[in-house]
Amino acid sequence: MAPKSRSYQVSATPFTVFGHLLFIAVATLVLVWLLKFREGLAFESANKFKIFNLHPLLMVIGFILIAGEAIMAYKTIPGRRDAQVQRVVHLTLQTIALGSGILGIVAVFKFQDEAEIPDMFTLHSWLGMIAICLFGLQWLLGFFSFVFPRAESYSRAGYKPWHIFGGLVIFFLAIATAEMGLLHKFLLLWLFRSQEALIVNFIGLLLFLFAVAVGLSVVLPRDY
Repeated sequence: MAPKSRSYQVSATPFTVFGHLLFIAVATLVLVWLLKFREGLAFESANKFKIFNLHPLLMVIGFILIAGEAIMAYKTIPGRRDAQVQRVVHLTLQTIALGSGILGIVAVFKFQDEAEIPDMFTLHSWLGMIAICLFGLQWLLGFFSFVFPRAESYSRAGYKPWHIFGGLVIFFLAIATAEMGLLHKFLLLWLFRSQEALIVNFIGLLLFLFAVAVGLSVVLPRDY
C-alpha cells in the first residue's frame, strides 16, 4: 500500500517567525505609547502615572512577550525537543518573564498606594494576580521536574503534557488579562478617535495574534 500523502501538514515555522515579528511590533507600539503619549517611565516621580507606566511595560513586554518566546523556544532553537540548549533558553526566558511580572505587580501596587487608589478592586487585577501566581507555581514545578533535581524519567514523561497544557492556559489567561487592562485604560481615558486610541487598540489586536501564533507553534510540528 502506498504511503499517505503528508502534503497537507503545516509546519510550525511560519507561525513561529510570525510570532517573533509580532513580538517586535507589540514591543515597539508599547514603547511609543508609554514614551510619547503617557509621559514616560519612572519608579520614583512626582508624576504618579510614570510609575504606573512601568506596569504595562513590564507585564506586556517583560511578562507576556518573553513568556511567549519561552514557549516557542522549542520550535525556534534547532535540535531535538529534549535538547539541553532548548531547556536552558526556555528556563532563562521564563525566569525573566516571572521576574518582570513580579516587578510589574510591585509597580502597580506602588502607584495605587501613592495615588491612594484601592488595590485589587477590578476583574483585571484579580485575573492578573491569579496569572502571576499560577505562573510562579508552574515555574517551580517545571524547575524541580526537569532541571533540579529532576524527577524520574517516567514521572517527567507523565507530567510533560500537563506542563505544556498548563503553560498555555496561563499564557492565554495573561493575554486575556492584558486585553482587559487595555480596554479599561481605553475607556477610562476616553481615547475615542485619537491617535493614542489606535495605538492601544493595535496593541490589543497584535497581542491576540501573538497568542494565536504561540499556540500554533506549540501544536504544529517543526521542521528538522
